[in-house]
Amino acid sequence: MKTDLLIIGAGPFGLAVAAQAAYDGIEYLIIGKPMGFWRENMPKGMFLRSACDWHLDPLNEHTIEAFLRTQGRAPKDVEPLSLEFYLSYAEWFRQQKNIQPLALYIDHLDKPDGSDHFTAITANGEIINAKRVVLAPGFKHFANTPADLIAKLPQGSYQHTSTFVDFSNASNQRYLIIGGRQSAYEWAALLLEAGAKAVHVAHRHPTPAFDVADWSWVNELVDNMAADPSWFRRLSQTEKDEVSHRLWAEGRLKLEPWLAPRLKDHRVHIHPQTQLVTCTETANRDLEAVLSNGETINIDTIVLATGYKVDITRLPILSPNLITRLETRNGFPVLDDHFETSIPGLFITSMPAAQDFGPFFGFTISVRTSAKLISQRLLAPQR
Repeated sequence: MKTDLLIIGAGPFGLAVAAQAAYDGIEYLIIGKPMGFWRENMPKGMFLRSACDWHLDPLNEHTIEAFLRTQGRAPKDVEPLSLEFYLSYAEWFRQQKNIQPLALYIDHLDKPDGSDHFTAITANGEIINAKRVVLAPGFKHFANTPADLIAKLPQGSYQHTSTFVDFSNASNQRYLIIGGRQSAYEWAALLLEAGAKAVHVAHRHPTPAFDVADWSWVNELVDNMAADPSWFRRLSQTEKDEVSHRLWAEGRLKLEPWLAPRLKDHRVHIHPQTQLVTCTETANRDLEAVLSNGETINIDTIVLATGYKVDITRLPILSPNLITRLETRNGFPVLDDHFETSIPGLFITSMPAAQDFGPFFGFTISVRTSAKLISQRLLAPQR
């Protein structure tokens, strides 16, 4: 197969790029299972922290509110947005835009020296040649599992939240969740509802407040970047830190209020300003965890709600040749104003863009701006 543009990843960022490419008349192929990471690496019953204004359409036509109008509903009827609702919107959006991802998985991506095209090899051995490639990866390859923490845990005793999403066997089980942000507390609520016997939540900081997060200021900043893509990178480091801290304060210093009533249960045990000291397997084959607050607890499974950390070299599809040629900084790819890497024709968006474009690019609010800026560069050679 040959194409002008190959989009690898059919999540929110990939779907938005495909929608913009189609509008601009750019020939493309999109590869991947639609919303695959969301379907396979997020638990049923989860709710999003975003509202209806964080839609997928860079053309502002097939928005979440437009989807609701087809059902005779309003935003107040569906907020907070459930995972199931958001997936139904994404599927409707895909159909409205006639985006048809190929149900293939890329094993290997390369651009041989001197070649004018990229070569992608699928899991079943098919070859796709593409002039340009957009990588829109999900987060699963960036799961943060701190080495110093893993060293304390018996083999097979833990899972990261990115893979621990099936709670069908949670009944009568005891859990220790390490981490204290939204995912930690939401996993705790979901485990309780699945019948867990006990859920302990331990984190190094004070317990965040259950308070409404204010994301309204983010929309204007991100939307304006379509016309001024270098805005964030022009800031001084102090200014970047201020923006990042403001977003961090909303996203990490607050827990959604709708979680609070779900956690009022005698089976929940919160251990703020606490770390894991040791964890050993007992003769009964359960786990004995010693915490820095002096408590010892017996559990069956440890859940790491330790977030994500970008290291672009962990993307398994990148060939050693591409990794060698790809300029990086702090694990992130170095990107220009249109998400193009140091390898001409290779674009990377989603969370790996956060260093050059701001922390917002770990959130779906950024898919529209990302798609517009990438398409502007894709159109330039054709003009």
